[in-house]
Amino acid sequence: MVFYEVSVTIRADLAETFMAYMRKKHIPEIYATQCFQQIHFDHATENTYRTCYQAASQEDYNRYIEQYAHQMRADFMQHFPDGCEVSRKVWMGIQTWGN
Repeated sequence: MVFYEVSVTIRADLAETFMAYMRKKHIPEIYATQCFQQIHFDHATENTYRTCYQAASQEDYNRYIEQYAHQMRADFMQHFPDGCEVSRKVWMGIQTWGN
């Protein structure tokens, strides 16, 4: 399992627009690529969000990066050219307990 985690700290006045964009456009478009089995969208504070994309394999994650990531990132930057800080991490699953 590969977990691709994107964290965003967004300026307070953009938070509502950001949430709508992520929930109605960005995440559904990424899910439609079929590179990820599951996607979680979470918030820690009203300005800090994370999206965790779960890929079944390194190949699925690589396919997303090679075929779709540039376009998705460019669209995000077009909608939010400033007022946000983005960080990305890739986690390799070791073991899972429960469902």
